[in-house]
Amino acid sequence: MFRRLSLKNLITPINETIGVFFGIVLLWVGGQQVLIGRGVGPEEFMSYIIFLFAMLQPLRNLSNVHADIQVGLASAERIFSLLDEVPLITEKPDAVELTGFSDTIGMEDVTFTYEGSGKPALYNISTEIRKGEVVALVGMSGSGKSTFIDLIPRFYDTTQGRVTVDGHDVRDVTISSLRGLIGIVSQETLLFNTTVRDNIHYGNTRASEEQVAAAAEAAHAWEFIRDLPEGMDSFIGEQGVQLSGGQRQRLAIARALLKNPPILILDEATSALDTESEQYVQRAIDELVQDRTVIVIAHRLSTIQNADKIVVLDAGRIVESGTHDQLLSQDGAYRRLHELQFALNI
Repeated sequence: MFRRLSLKNLITPINETIGVFFGIVLLWVGGQQVLIGRGVGPEEFMSYIIFLFAMLQPLRNLSNVHADIQVGLASAERIFSLLDEVPLITEKPDAVELTGFSDTIGMEDVTFTYEGSGKPALYNISTEIRKGEVVALVGMSGSGKSTFIDLIPRFYDTTQGRVTVDGHDVRDVTISSLRGLIGIVSQETLLFNTTVRDNIHYGNTRASEEQVAAAAEAAHAWEFIRDLPEGMDSFIGEQGVQLSGGQRQRLAIARALLKNPPILILDEATSALDTESEQYVQRAIDELVQDRTVIVIAHRLSTIQNADKIVVLDAGRIVESGTHDQLLSQDGAYRRLHELQFALNI
């Protein structure tokens, strides 16, 4: 960009200088010829001058084409470098198509290290999540919770061990069928610069208008959608900038409801919200988790006390696992986290 602007700012004064120089020469030489009665007449000479100056602006524009071409070439290079990028996650030629989820999600001696990092984010993780269970992941920041859930939809491949769905290694199944079973509601919602309807419809492009409206109603999003200038046809801006944080989360939950996945991942869906917005979103989540296998990351332990299983992570390892009451009865990491939060809330 700097080189382009330098070139453009250099070309403009050069063009102007050349244009003025030739104009002066032509006026001086041609004017003398007209005055002494040689060469062209006054009418022809004025027509020539007008034609010449009319050409100057197109010539100026043409001189800037080279600078614009350089910008286009740089952009094309970036675009094609992205298009030619080889994905790290690829399917095997004989990958199996998953048709549903009926049993368990398993992790068997899973160790994972991010590229360029010498320290594993997860160490020898072994656990099992049964169909219909609500499993909560808790622990301090950096303990490996997000890495844990990223391995299930195969955003990354394990360094060692394997992740399974109904006994199938996720590396042996098609990516589309695996991720088709999973719905994700994260702290950072992904919304598009289009209408409310289109953002919800993205969860299931084959859904009817009635199903979209029902998903919005179930997610408690209809309460604010009806107040928008054009209702479901209202544009919400890039990343939903025209909505509040709670409203954006409810749209994301409505999208997940419309997709109706058997496996649901909730990644800190309410942590960045105020108390009122959290109550709305929590009610929407209660609708969403019914009859599903749910894996939830939560820093607020009060929201996961009724989970079927709580897995406590510390420095990439599972240090405790059990129900809320079981973990409170032990003098471990969960009890210390619970007492710390309780003390802060007093």
